[in-house]
Amino acid sequence: MADALNPGCGGRNTFTSHTMRLLMPSPTLDDFIQVAELRAALRHFLRENERIAARFGLTPQRYLLLLMIKGALDGSERSTVTELSRRMQLAQHTVTELVARTVRAGLIQRTVSTEDRRVVHLKLTANGERKLADSFRDLEAERRALIAAARVRP
Repeated sequence: MADALNPGCGGRNTFTSHTMRLLMPSPTLDDFIQVAELRAALRHFLRENERIAARFGLTPQRYLLLLMIKGALDGSERSTVTELSRRMQLAQHTVTELVARTVRAGLIQRTVSTEDRRVVHLKLTANGERKLADSFRDLEAERRALIAAARVRP
């Protein structure tokens, strides 16, 4: 049986995205200003990230790859192509190619898992650690500015 909120739903009281939009208040000018400030801060951060990474011989993609491996969610400082694909929002074949180029550049190394020989873990080399740390340090001010811009005003 249909209900008033979601016709044809068989009686379940579920909201459609259309219904949710109707119930949401219209965005205010302040909402638009706040999101515009955040987008500007994000774009500035990304541009500075590119500039600083290049200074240390890293492409933006390699910097992100190194960061995602070092910053593995489980704290292991290692990752797999599958996990990197998910976190970087890239196709697996794209990450595989990026990993191959980064291995050849001497910034990461592959290690076969001792638990499952089908799994290959990626870890930073000493050179990868140094380049990431140097770039990361130089981005401190930009990270703080981005975090400040992301804070929601009351």
